[in-house]
Parts: sequence; structure tokens; C-alpha cells
Amino acid sequence: MRGARLPWALLAVLVLAQICYPLTGGATRAGLTVATVLLGWLLSVGHALLTRGARAAAALVAVATGGGFAVEALGVATGFPFGSYDYSGELGPKLAGVPLIIPLAWTWMAWPAWLTAVRITQVLSGGPASTKNVKRGPRLALAAVGLAAWDLFLDPQMVAEGYWTWLGGGPALPGLPGIPVSNYLGWLGFAVLLAAALRPLAGPSVDRVDRRDAPMFALYLWTYASSVLAHAVFLRLPASALWGAAGMAVAAVPLAVVLWRGRRDRAGADAPPPRVDAPA
Repeated sequence: MRGARLPWALLAVLVLAQICYPLTGGATRAGLTVATVLLGWLLSVGHALLTRGARAAAALVAVATGGGFAVEALGVATGFPFGSYDYSGELGPKLAGVPLIIPLAWTWMAWPAWLTAVRITQVLSGGPASTKNVKRGPRLALAAVGLAAWDLFLDPQMVAEGYWTWLGGGPALPGLPGIPVSNYLGWLGFAVLLAAALRPLAGPSVDRVDRRDAPMFALYLWTYASSVLAHAVFLRLPASALWGAAGMAVAAVPLAVVLWRGRRDRAGADAPPPRVDAPA
């Protein structure tokens, strides 16, 4: 029971930290950013460990944290696959030019994005009993888009804070000048590789979801809704609010619908049968 409560407790602290973010500034905001990423990493890895075991948690760390650091180091050194950019010193210690918290952020959102894709495709396939009928391609694609679309919020926000700077030109999305489209395509490409590697390394335990995964679904939906609100109102980044809202909606909206229908169906199943009065 205590293990089941831990992800909810970490999620509550994470939400509180994110609520405080727009109320701070300067070094305090940078420190809060680092703390939020650490909390998110602990939440996702801890949930994977508690619900799927050591193999799944180790696979998540290897693929998302290790792979995230490798692709970021490659990006800083060569400009591939994201474009030319450079990190400031505000996000803490660096290794190979990459702040150590950056690959933790990949891990933080990779796990809920994967479980979201599993939940949606599980329902579309007819339920848990039909999991084997789920085609691998659509699940990987949805998990990748669900992760990569987060950067439509993240990158404009972090650039506005001065945490990293884009050095080269290139086409940009309307309203998001200075951030090349190659950045988002690079995120998407790596997210596909991440999702493709996670399943064989983590094992079959990550092929299904159940009620233990509710904190991760809450995390994904909270990230979506709170990012739209924060960018539109508090951070004054309306363009990224619109782009992020459209991008993450690909996974967030179906997830919300699936969860609502599941809750409605359970409520109907638990309702007592209608009373039938005996004839007079």
C-alpha cells in the first residue's frame, strides 16, 4: 500500500513545484527547474520499478537517461540531429557540454508517454485480452509523438529563460523564431528510437497497463493542461501555448477520453440493478 502511494506523493510535490515556477525568477527559478526535473525522474523511474520491476526500470534509465545524454552530447558537439545550440551554466554541472539534468528530463516524460500509448492502443485493440493484436508501429509512433510534442512547450520556455541558445538559422515554426524545425524533428526521431528500444529491453511487463498506472496518466494530462495555461497566461508565450496544445493533444485528448469512458463504464458496472417491484 505504501508503495502504491509513493508515486502519488511525488506527483503532488512535483505539481506544487511547477505551480511555484512562474512565481519565481532568476537563480531561484533555475534551481526550481533542476529540482522539478529531479522529481520527475524519480517519479517515472520509481513508478517503473514499483509496478514493473527492476528490469523495466533499468531499461528506462538505460534507454531514456543514457540515450538522452548520448544524443544531447552528439547534438552539442556536431549540431546533429537538433541543430547548433549551446547550454548556459544555469542548469547545473555539465558533462560533454550537456547539463546532467537534461537526460533526466527525457526519462521523466518518456515513461508516461509510453504508458499513454499503451493505454490508448490497448483500448483500440479491444482491451487487455487483445494486446497481442496491437500493431507495433502505431504504438511506437504514438509514444514517440507523445514525448516529442512536449518540446513544443519546453524549448521555447527554456530559450526564453536563457538556459540554452540556438546558434544557427534555419526554418522555424510561425511564432517561434530562433528555434529551428530541425530541433523538433530531431526530438521526434530520437523519441522513435527510444520507444523502439524500450520494449525489447524492458520486457513484456510494459505491454499492458492497469490501475497502478493512474499517477502516470495524471502526470501526462497535468503536464499538458498546466503547460497550455502557463504558456498562455503566466509565461506570456502564446505561440508555444498553441503549438504545444495542438501537438500534445494527439496523445493527451485520446487518453482523457479513454480514461473518462473507463471510469464511466466501471461506475455503471458497480451500480446496483434496478429494483423490480412485485405485482400487486
